[in-house]
Amino acid sequence: MNLWIKNGHLLDPANDRNEICDLYVKDGKVACVGSLSSGRIPEEEVTVIDASGKYVMPGFLDLHVHLREPGFEYKETIRTGTAAMAKGGFTAVCPMPNTKPATDCPEMIRRVLEIAEKDSPIHVYPVGAVTKGQMGEEMTDIAGMVKAGAKAISEDGKSVMNAELYREAMREATKADIPVMAHCEDRNMVGKGAMNAGAKAEELGIQGITNAVEDVIVARDILLAKETGARLHLCHCSTEDSVKMIRAAKEDGVKVSGEVCPHHFAMTEDEIPGDDANYKMNPPLRSSTDVEELCLGLADGTMEAISTDHAPHGEEEKKKSIAEAPFGIVGSETAYALTVTHLVKKGYLTPMQLVERMSTNPCRILGVPGGNLAEGMPADITIADMDSEYQIDKNTFLSKGKNTPFDGALVNGRVYYTIVGGNIVYQYK
Repeated sequence: MNLWIKNGHLLDPANDRNEICDLYVKDGKVACVGSLSSGRIPEEEVTVIDASGKYVMPGFLDLHVHLREPGFEYKETIRTGTAAMAKGGFTAVCPMPNTKPATDCPEMIRRVLEIAEKDSPIHVYPVGAVTKGQMGEEMTDIAGMVKAGAKAISEDGKSVMNAELYREAMREATKADIPVMAHCEDRNMVGKGAMNAGAKAEELGIQGITNAVEDVIVARDILLAKETGARLHLCHCSTEDSVKMIRAAKEDGVKVSGEVCPHHFAMTEDEIPGDDANYKMNPPLRSSTDVEELCLGLADGTMEAISTDHAPHGEEEKKKSIAEAPFGIVGSETAYALTVTHLVKKGYLTPMQLVERMSTNPCRILGVPGGNLAEGMPADITIADMDSEYQIDKNTFLSKGKNTPFDGALVNGRVYYTIVGGNIVYQYK
């Protein structure tokens, strides 16, 4: 499909372009950027998109999602999950390995890619497990998984508590030139914690999770990355001290990056209305002090990426008490609007910085094409505005999961087109 995207406001941090112009797509790649006219467009059949009043951006990459397939298809499938991602403006995603069986070997990486080739409208970059079965006891065949198509390793859903084993995995990842994505949680400290340790947990009589549960593993993993030279990416950071430690580590020359999820910068523990498991995620909603530091970290570039940790669950599972329900909320179809509403509209990020955090930086961290709309680059494009005002309605989600605390929230910013390889894979109607 050949596209002529007219009159859009191009935001392309990789090429320092922030201007109203046209963009022409031919054979799946960006063919021309600038002030175009019909005389400059080849005569072949062209689909015209009038992007007046909208931003034209390199497609978003979500570094952290749970597509649930194989093993938990009642929660989500690669087909439904990636359709939801496309609706959210994402042109690429990284599914975490806590499937059943775990994505812990070359055969499982190939299986995920085979399903994605058939069912996904967007790019899928699998993440392999650090240990076999995610049991924390024996390292996986990291080199074999990378050869099969894995773009990173992670034990997401838990931490590798054996520091020596994790150090060896970091060394293998360094040899393979892939990032290590870390879920930072000391399982010996978390106990039966189900929400942030604070006044709300005391009010509801639910065991809390302290900031130290995250922070001690952040510190450990940074030290291991410093020793091994690994590219460490810290997932779903939620605490004030996580931001401060990442900032200090960067100044010390450690190859570390961090992501923040929209729920962690858009909501505090004080907004939990009661024993509602749609507000239960791991790490949990934190204090206003933590939220402010996360926003400032995103603003100054300490925190380089915004990811969703999209975690769909069945409706009956989330009807349970916070103490008993599984952790996780969906996020793919709300991430862009929450970022616009809580970061751009409040002055923490400029529109260009939003693109850096959702596209340019994630592509660089993962080491994949994208985040760049220069001529000759893949035509992975998101077209959206930042002014449309509407209420989030979970009943319109394409994801199987409806578990969100943002149902009914008033937000700004709507995705109108998601384009992958020059093909329109989502259009708002």
